[in-house]
Amino acid sequence: MIDLTQYLPILLFLGVALGLSTLFVFLPMGVSRLTGTHQPDTEKNSEYECGFPAFEEPRDRFDVRFYLVAISFILFDLEASFLFPWAVTLDETGWPGWIGMMIFLAILAIGLAYEWKKGALEWD
Repeated sequence: MIDLTQYLPILLFLGVALGLSTLFVFLPMGVSRLTGTHQPDTEKNSEYECGFPAFEEPRDRFDVRFYLVAISFILFDLEASFLFPWAVTLDETGWPGWIGMMIFLAILAIGLAYEWKKGALEWD
């Protein structure tokens, strides 16, 4: 027979977390409705992040080039994150570390050239 009392602290923690998160979400909404501060109008519901109405519907599909540029950004951002530790430990890794990083950079350069050739970086 399995003793389930070992899981009691975890269940207690999850219950407290669920209760607090529910309280933090719904308590401000309830207080605003009770105190009368919940008065939506067109000015409050207008676009406030960019300052002008959206050109398209929010549920429209993005062009695939948007995703290609985003993936390229993530790829080269990760490349930069690999370059810093490599540069710090280059004196310890020596020539094998340098050659390994040059192979890594060559592979990334070939990928960038391929993307450039295919027109993935051109935006209309």
